[in-house]
Amino acid sequence: MLKELIRRIIHTGRVSEAVTPQVKVQTSPAFSSGSVHLRHLDVGSCNGCEIEIGACFSPVYDLERFGIAMTASPRHADGVLITGVVTKNMLRPFHQTIAATPAPKQLIAIGDCAINGGPFLPSYAIEGAPSELLPIDLMVPGCPPDPTAIIEALRRLSGK
Repeated sequence: MLKELIRRIIHTGRVSEAVTPQVKVQTSPAFSSGSVHLRHLDVGSCNGCEIEIGACFSPVYDLERFGIAMTASPRHADGVLITGVVTKNMLRPFHQTIAATPAPKQLIAIGDCAINGGPFLPSYAIEGAPSELLPIDLMVPGCPPDPTAIIEALRRLSGK
């Protein structure tokens, strides 16, 4: 897996790919009316995806112009952006955050680690990729994914 990733990076010169949802994307009722509030949940990443998510809200990309904003509480969120692999120490907070988010909620896996574990699997400290533990509504591949790919995926999910 890691050898293949390195070979692809050297061959193409690109670290991330264009967004291609791994599952069927349907607009959620929570996402289709008014503004959308997302809770970010880092369950064990290298912070590469967090930098790109932060860039989405910068003046350059300005994701909030589409009515998508971040919230500090999962109780106020319409969806959860999940980054990283689930470490054994983060398994309980992972499930608590998902449980605290009201239904209908959208679970969005950002980056290769959240989709398939990335270079961190197998490890004694890793429980697994979030997509292996819960059904994910949208997957944005890349290591890390480009801000434009994240924005395109969120806009596709929200219909905005």
